[in-house]
Amino acid sequence: MDWHKVADLHEFVDGEVRVCPVGRKTVAVTKLHGRYGAIDNRCPHQGGPLGQGTVENDKIRCPWHGFDFDPFTGQAAGGPDFDVPTYPVQARHDGVYVATTPPASHTRTVSDVLVETMLNWGVDTVFGMVGHSNLGVAEALHRAESDGRLRYFGVRHEGAAAFAAAAYGKLTGRPAACLGIAGPGSTNLLTGLYDAKSDRAPVLALSGNVDSSVAGKGAFQDIDLLAAFADVAVYSKMVWAGSEHGELMTLALKHAILERGVGHLAVPDDVQTLEAADQPASGPQGRMPDLRICPPAAPLQQAVEQIAAATRPVVIVGAGAKHDMAAVIALAETLHAPVLTTFKAKGQISDAHPLACGVLGRSGTPVASWMMNKADLLLVFGASFSNHTGISPYKPTIQVDTDSLVLGRFKPVTVPLLGDVGMCCAALSDRLRPHPNLVDQRPEVAERWSVWRTEKVRRAAARADCGVPAAAVIEALNDLVPANAVLTVDVGDHAYSFGRYFETKQQSVLMSGYLGSIGFGFPAAMGAWAAAPDRPIVTVTGDGGFGQYLAELTTAVKYGMNITHILLNNGELAKISDEQRAAEYAVWQTSLHNPDFAAFARNCGAHSVRVEDPAELSGAIAGALAHPGPALVEIVTDPRSR
Repeated sequence: MDWHKVADLHEFVDGEVRVCPVGRKTVAVTKLHGRYGAIDNRCPHQGGPLGQGTVENDKIRCPWHGFDFDPFTGQAAGGPDFDVPTYPVQARHDGVYVATTPPASHTRTVSDVLVETMLNWGVDTVFGMVGHSNLGVAEALHRAESDGRLRYFGVRHEGAAAFAAAAYGKLTGRPAACLGIAGPGSTNLLTGLYDAKSDRAPVLALSGNVDSSVAGKGAFQDIDLLAAFADVAVYSKMVWAGSEHGELMTLALKHAILERGVGHLAVPDDVQTLEAADQPASGPQGRMPDLRICPPAAPLQQAVEQIAAATRPVVIVGAGAKHDMAAVIALAETLHAPVLTTFKAKGQISDAHPLACGVLGRSGTPVASWMMNKADLLLVFGASFSNHTGISPYKPTIQVDTDSLVLGRFKPVTVPLLGDVGMCCAALSDRLRPHPNLVDQRPEVAERWSVWRTEKVRRAAARADCGVPAAAVIEALNDLVPANAVLTVDVGDHAYSFGRYFETKQQSVLMSGYLGSIGFGFPAAMGAWAAAPDRPIVTVTGDGGFGQYLAELTTAVKYGMNITHILLNNGELAKISDEQRAAEYAVWQTSLHNPDFAAFARNCGAHSVRVEDPAELSGAIAGALAHPGPALVEIVTDPRSR
């Protein structure tokens, strides 16, 4: 027997029962007529906590349904079928002790098979919340974490877990997992998972579920999880007792990786702990094809002919070209073609490159729009042509993508070229016959940057009605953010300023691109830190976005996440105010009642500083970047400065 001290002698009063942890068990310990008794804490009726009950007529009364139990023998008034185990108790000079047998050796469960398979696929990072309907899965994750095979980050809201996992997938191309309980815990995941779906990031979502015996009967937190996840997930299945459990996890992850989306498994509470000693785990061996697709000959020849006829081609890259930028840039250099990016692809080429023009579209630079307007051919790699990209619908266009449904999705293009971006670039380079009058556009790109940088300096120095101009904040970030940083950007007015003014070096930039979900920024920084803890992580948010997940600052402090948070506080949902004005509506319900964010951050245990004077900006940001842990710089900005 293992003896455990549960209380000092003076703590119990006669006639009291309380819940006491004893190793990994909990027992109901009672002092009655000077004697101590210990019985199992779980009522056999529906699991009610006996230690939270009352002592009446020398019996412990279950707080849930009123069943009575003898505090010394465990005998139940309802008959021997309801008797509960008892445990030895000793009142020693230094306290009350209860003995239990050492825990039995662990028997492998269905949850172990699922987690082992997940680890075999390289998924070793999980964000989530543990609760009553995912405890079996949580225990398997705990065992893996104790063995050093997995990292688990407990969050304050499941939405943050899903955003963090989505950001991890966007940065690495590999899935992380997010975990929720049945009902609201899983539905809270959905917004972050829709972000992953919209931006084609691989994510594994794990849901606990109610017991199989009560599913579909309207039990507590019983919802149809497969229906709830049907639209957001590329693969969503319930794990039943008779399932091939490892194979279901393999299929969830294979779909998530190959289709760049959400793989989802829901596991009923009772299934999670079923014995699975002989069930094999699964893995990726022999299951993953080479996805590099060569372009078909006929459209490739058409593309070569279009390029041969162009004197001012430009290259436009989207996030789909992220992993093939070396090949894209080499092709652009051969053609002296300016390189424009969508906002979601910001940072995929350094703005210091002589052909780089920055972002095209609503969050873009006048350099990019100028060069596109003068182009006679657009070579578009891995971009969607959505209405926010700003890609001209009137220019001859070669569109390259690995997804046939994306080609010409919004309007017909001159040459839809199906294939891997890198393979297509190589094939085009091998066959190029540039126009004899091909224009070297680099001097014009440099000239347009000179004009724009002069204007940026003017805007950064402009006097704001209150606080600091947004342009000044981004210019300070230009000077101070390390070249190898990962930047996560929330949704709001500050994002437009960031896209327009920030010039990337080798930084990676993550955002909620097509879903455009406010609140993305800080949880995404947690995911980026988990994916790349050795890189500086900087998140740029507004007060509206951070307000949705500000409790996650305590998560960052708990795990020592080295995140520098640049918070632009203008006291308003300023982007919505702008939209109301543009529609000639009254500005209504966009003002915000904010806390002192810097004081809040200090209360959470983070480094923080508040800036209202532009002269203090650089020092505050530099100090936050140097701090080895979570740091917040709250900058009061003018909602009318852009």
